[in-house]
Amino acid sequence: MVSFTVRMRFDPKEHEAVAETLRQLTVASREEPGCVSYIPHFVDGDPGAVLIYEQYRDEAAAEFHRSTPHFRQYAIGGLYQRMLDRQVETLMAVA
Repeated sequence: MVSFTVRMRFDPKEHEAVAETLRQLTVASREEPGCVSYIPHFVDGDPGAVLIYEQYRDEAAAEFHRSTPHFRQYAIGGLYQRMLDRQVETLMAVA
């Protein structure tokens, strides 16, 4: 299992556009065969902060996700164009 979080910052004025892009990306990502979990969150009290929790069956499934047309459209062509900052944290399961 491969798990990670992606933290992004946006101008709060972009909140609704970011939310719509996240909805589209989430629907498509959850349909990928190797996707276990894909959950985007807005951080309570900070409309410019987003955290996405992602889990994939294995590294190949995570790489597949990054190569999909919906990732190119909604992440690279959408979110990445609006974000001010991005951090990725790889998680190691305890049990």
